[in-house]
Amino acid sequence: MILDQFRLNGETAVVTGANTGLGQGFCVAFAQAGADVIGVARRSMQETREKVEAAGGVFHEIIVDLSSPDAISVIMERCEALCSRVDILVNNAGVIIREDAKDVSEENWDKVVSLNEKLVFFLSQAMANRYFLPNHYGKIISIASMLSFQGGIRVPSYAASKSAVMGITKALANEWAPFGVNVNAIAPGYMATNNTTNLRSDAQRSEAILERIPAGRWGTPDDIMGAGVFLASDASAYVNGFTLAVDGGWLGR
Repeated sequence: MILDQFRLNGETAVVTGANTGLGQGFCVAFAQAGADVIGVARRSMQETREKVEAAGGVFHEIIVDLSSPDAISVIMERCEALCSRVDILVNNAGVIIREDAKDVSEENWDKVVSLNEKLVFFLSQAMANRYFLPNHYGKIISIASMLSFQGGIRVPSYAASKSAVMGITKALANEWAPFGVNVNAIAPGYMATNNTTNLRSDAQRSEAILERIPAGRWGTPDDIMGAGVFLASDASAYVNGFTLAVDGGWLGR
């Protein structure tokens, strides 16, 4: 039955940036689909745990500063201790710094690119080498952006890093699809999350954004859940290297 292909029973998903927003939404969605979830964030994920357990799922947390040099080794060691295999990785954690291009410092550039781009590649590499490639199965989902397609305003480092996410997704899919590993990305539109608090509180900017979105509203973590389960499940077995926009129609405008 087709609906059975969307089930994640017996699988384990690792989600970075799982304490709030889209990351939390992915955790809940995977739990509802039957997977155990390992959340990764720099602070407590108690709210996410409660939501996952309310959905009947099992939740483990790895608290680590993802900007630290040893973050990946910490994640891998904890995963080894928690489970025998990982089936799904969601590279969701990210940061955005809004400033004019003329004012961007090298420090701020590196902060954004390191988390949004470098971590995505090397955590994917670590998970693939340890779990996915040996088992000839795995799902990697990285969170891209509308700015993987566009340049944006006052976010040059973010636009560069999210364009790189799309490129990394294609590059890894080219190498790992023959081994049964699906590498794809999701490009959320304008979502009501912590990253957009300042935009949504600016009445003029918020109105301009909403006028451009055919759906006429900001997205929510619930809007991303279906896309996440699809790309994490066997239903997407023949989808490789693709970035799926979940944007209320923004890119089509």
